[in-house]
Amino acid sequence: MNFFNLLQSLDELLYEVMSWLVFYPITLWRTLVHPLKMMDYSDLEQGDAEDQQYTDTLSPPLFLLLSLIIVHAAELALVGTEAVVTSKVGLSALVSTNTDLIMLRIVTYSLFAVMVATRLLRARKVELSRETLRAPFYSQCYVVALLAILLGTGEVLIRLAHTWSLVSGLVLMLAALLWFGTLQTAWFVQHLKCSRLRAFGHASRAMIESLVAVLLLANLFS
Repeated sequence: MNFFNLLQSLDELLYEVMSWLVFYPITLWRTLVHPLKMMDYSDLEQGDAEDQQYTDTLSPPLFLLLSLIIVHAAELALVGTEAVVTSKVGLSALVSTNTDLIMLRIVTYSLFAVMVATRLLRARKVELSRETLRAPFYSQCYVVALLAILLGTGEVLIRLAHTWSLVSGLVLMLAALLWFGTLQTAWFVQHLKCSRLRAFGHASRAMIESLVAVLLLANLFS
């Protein structure tokens, strides 16, 4: 790569990174106000050519990643480094930096997206493949990012260790899970054209599977 190609690559990288300052708030606001519409939007974008996808928002996985980075930055500023970074016991030794911790967290929260997406395909009796899983997984990443923000904020409040913050953190985390479960019920109703009771069953199963997977992963690094 010659010098001019390097400058062009840096130019494109700088523009991409700075554009996040504009499109992250836009994506956050749209997902917060109209989560189901954003999930539908993601499904539609998957049908476009790759270079034409998500031109007016951030892509769902990138939105999830940036959300986790922002929450992590707030955590460092308010309560310091998570214990798993300093621990050298078991698999925790693999998480030696804050970057490692962010990667672990994106895998953890992505479990919610992949479990719910897989549950939809099974309910539809659609063959599970890399292609069929992609669209529902991407759409789930939008709302999982909000879940990560709410749960991450709740965890920070709990770690502040004040009475008011403990109560606020627990309430926020519970409210986040209830919101997420309610949203998933509506999502299953929309995609399966079924009753709310049946959709609630699918959403509940997906939530339980997700939480079990997250707890198993957490135990490996505890």
